[in-house]
Amino acid sequence: MHAKVKALGYAVITATNLDEWVEFGSGLLGLQVAHRDDDRLLLRMDHYAYRLDVRRADEGGALALGWDVGGPEALAELTARLTEAGYAVEQGTPELIEERKVVDVVRFRDPEDIIDHELFWGLKSTTEKFVSPIGARFVAGDLGFGHAFQALHQGNDAYNRLFREILGFRLSDHIEMPGDLGTFLHCNPRHHSFAFANAPHRKAGIGHFMFEIDDLDLLGRQWDAVQDAGVTILSTLGKHTNDEMISFYVRSPSGFGIEFGVGGILIDDESWLPVRYDSAHYWGHKRPEGV
Repeated sequence: MHAKVKALGYAVITATNLDEWVEFGSGLLGLQVAHRDDDRLLLRMDHYAYRLDVRRADEGGALALGWDVGGPEALAELTARLTEAGYAVEQGTPELIEERKVVDVVRFRDPEDIIDHELFWGLKSTTEKFVSPIGARFVAGDLGFGHAFQALHQGNDAYNRLFREILGFRLSDHIEMPGDLGTFLHCNPRHHSFAFANAPHRKAGIGHFMFEIDDLDLLGRQWDAVQDAGVTILSTLGKHTNDEMISFYVRSPSGFGIEFGVGGILIDDESWLPVRYDSAHYWGHKRPEGV
């Protein structure tokens, strides 16, 4: 296997109120508004034209994850591999390619028919300097915009086959979770770009996205800011065991969580050894009552 996914490029999500996403994503988390109209909001965190595409809808949620494969040869190889494995892969129309601001894209449904996964190459870069309204510098670029965690209802086997055997992700480690082992996968030096666990007690689909910045003091100030703003806290400030990130979790205007953190470790595949952690947290990350 030669072609592999290289990074988490973008996410397409829905929200009932785009103004709330401007206040939350830009005002509190420091993303830059790149485009806004009545039905669509594009948010930046680095030199790319966008990382988060927010669409107005009757219900909030996650529609699609876009995975950068690096070029046309890789896209063709991965498309063939998916098709051979039984996935119905749809070639992106000119309209979809324009919407996603890429050179080419294909998409397919995930094994639980919850979300589209899109493979693309050539995400638009812009010469306009990224300017965060709170002065945030995001750990993004070639590492992708962060990571996504998905709650499953039908077991892990199909997702292990899809992401590890077909798309070329590598195992980072496992964490013991209620009733299951959480699986954490990387496609570049970021500790994980995608993670999943069988969690029938949770709503199926994307549970959270992670955005990483490079300043612990700014993280602390924004921890104060989200509490002052009355944002729903899903998990208090804490430190993870596996990627060693210091972070907090809040509920986004779309309903899923956002992990906002600093200090995630990088993986060297030549020396990395996956392990099994008995907890996701060294300290903190307490879930408030009633959430």
